[in-house]
Amino acid sequence: MDFIKNGGEIIQREIDKAAEGGINSAVIEGKYEIEKTVIIPSGFHLILRRCHLRLAENTFCNIFRNAKCGDLSFGADDPDTDISITGEGGAVLDGGVYNGLGERNSLKDGRPHISVNNLILMANVERFEISGLRLINQRWWAMNFIGCRRGKIYNVDFCSDSTAVSDDGTKSSYLSREKGSYEDIMIKNSDGIDLRCGCHDIIIDRITGFTQDDSVALTALSGTLEQMYLPKGCTNGIYNVIIRDVCTAAYCANVRLLNQGGTILKNILIDGVMDASKDSPYMDRGEHSVRIGDAHLYGSRHSEEGETCDITVRNVYSRAICSVSLSGVIKGLRCENIVGFDGCGELIRNKANLLDSYLPQ
Repeated sequence: MDFIKNGGEIIQREIDKAAEGGINSAVIEGKYEIEKTVIIPSGFHLILRRCHLRLAENTFCNIFRNAKCGDLSFGADDPDTDISITGEGGAVLDGGVYNGLGERNSLKDGRPHISVNNLILMANVERFEISGLRLINQRWWAMNFIGCRRGKIYNVDFCSDSTAVSDDGTKSSYLSREKGSYEDIMIKNSDGIDLRCGCHDIIIDRITGFTQDDSVALTALSGTLEQMYLPKGCTNGIYNVIIRDVCTAAYCANVRLLNQGGTILKNILIDGVMDASKDSPYMDRGEHSVRIGDAHLYGSRHSEEGETCDITVRNVYSRAICSVSLSGVIKGLRCENIVGFDGCGELIRNKANLLDSYLPQ
């Protein structure tokens, strides 16, 4: 079965028709080529049943966004509410053919901001649920959440594009840290799930697959994304997040936490991280399983006391270069049952100023 053209328009009509009729859900089946972003309103449940949605070539758009995403006239006290996307029977969101837009050329020479390359982009949403999806060939981060709260993301599988192109133009579909091929990667920073500032009270559970960069990233920075999407009244940071059962092959980190420039990151539980890179057809070894902080400066300054606190990391099984990497000032960190196997380089690389914390001896 070929992909049906103008799928974005077709799916949007189904959603609008249901909403206008007072129905709060729609079921989509089949294979559609997506030429424009599908907008999901408040109080709506979209069910993707045995369908495959693939971005059309030469497009610069998300597959899904919420209605108020990017409209900063709506503050945190007036969010979209109760939005859910449920995949059934192997639903797939597909980035298709890469459009060439990356972090290095974003907003340059007439190009749009790279956030158009998120397969799912949500901002200022209260109560949301994403589940049962397979996201493949993402053109940047697959899912991006800014100022979203009280949500669940679970039963999600990823498969990034693993293409590397050498200086002589030779292509490879395998990423090797041992051979130092990071600069050759065609689609860089293709994370799985990213939470940004303003996100809190969220559960992320049962995440699988392969991501070229981080599988799950909690990144509290004050950058262009926040200027574009973070509504007034949202907390300048990330808090109250549970991350469970992440079983991925991740070229950078299975789970990454980062806050700089005065933002907060607190009350985070990471429980169950399994490095699945052994015999992966896409990569040889990741850099970190859990990474908290970074020696590189992304914000105006590194975090200070009281800004990164109350983080628990337990049940990590890693074959990465480093199981748990620590940088910055961290208060109230607890690490339990950190296990390295199959040539794991280090259990814990500690470059942090730890306050009232527990690390296994």
